[in-house]
Amino acid sequence: GMVFRKARARRMSKTNPGNFFEDFEVGQTIRHATPRTVTHGDVAVYASLYGARYAVTSSEPFAKSLGFGMAPVDDFLVFHVVFGKTVPDISLNAVANLGYAECVFHAPVYPGDTLAAESEVIGLKENSNGKTGVVYVRSKGFNQHGACVLSYARWVMVNKRDHGAPPPEPQVPDLAAAVGPSDFADATCGISFGAYDFTLAGAGHRFGDYEVGERIDHADGVTIEEAEHQSATRLYQNTAKVHFNEFEQKESRFGRRLIYGGVVISLARALSFNGLENAQRVLALNGGRHVAPTFAGDTIFAWSEILEKQDIPTRNDCGAVRVRTFALKNQPSGSFAGTREGKNHDPNVVLDLDYWVLLPR
Repeated sequence: GMVFRKARARRMSKTNPGNFFEDFEVGQTIRHATPRTVTHGDVAVYASLYGARYAVTSSEPFAKSLGFGMAPVDDFLVFHVVFGKTVPDISLNAVANLGYAECVFHAPVYPGDTLAAESEVIGLKENSNGKTGVVYVRSKGFNQHGACVLSYARWVMVNKRDHGAPPPEPQVPDLAAAVGPSDFADATCGISFGAYDFTLAGAGHRFGDYEVGERIDHADGVTIEEAEHQSATRLYQNTAKVHFNEFEQKESRFGRRLIYGGVVISLARALSFNGLENAQRVLALNGGRHVAPTFAGDTIFAWSEILEKQDIPTRNDCGAVRVRTFALKNQPSGSFAGTREGKNHDPNVVLDLDYWVLLPR
């Protein structure tokens, strides 16, 4: 109850205005409200929003043939639900979510599991304009048995309540550029690819068929509607004002509602099925950046580059492939627009995601 005593002392109202930059302290741990039981209903709504068709999350018999108890919940649905829990405490007053690192999916989540979240503040740095600052947190999602199913670091730009408030001592955490196979070996426990059916999965490309440096055009474009992105964001109980309040956003820099970056992540993952059909699980996110904002009416395309391949300790039936996926707005992915050495992103790039996926051999 002592976490935000300064903020609480200042307000007599029962209305919670959320935390501003100066309310955070390095080392503070925040247990987030409302644990969430993820149901088959949530899974169905998520499917209706993005249309991902990976066999392991689509088919109960397919999932069981690999050793899962049932079809697991989509990895990014788990990510967004845990992320959503953190929003009222961390990013209600955010300007923008800037990036992610050291994200590991430790264990599958099944319909019926309940997710709860907590975060630790691991860094703070006021921006030079004196109006905002960057808050670094490490968040963890736990299931009803207390097992950590997801952990990640993120950094977010948050408004100051009082522009004249003195800046804190800047502390920026040292985050790894990538996580390695030893960090996510536990995610493959109990899974076996002996009975894997490539025909039912949708394509025959195995671990050995991908080459470092290879580029894959995921081809399809999907236009995001205003109602859809808000439905998606509500599905995760994410309350960030920038996504919902058109009245307030009219006065903002962009003059309109901003699409939650997680919507673009999920769309890019769903689009990547064309070319990565057998990437059944996301093992870890090394890093992710929302390079530019997305708005309703934008059409999202995606392409991927294979960055690295790794054996998983003690496994000979599967391997980890490191993928970098770019999401583009209003530009077909066959252009392979992204970064070039020493240059900034192409103006149409909205997401740059570096992650590990699990592939059968």
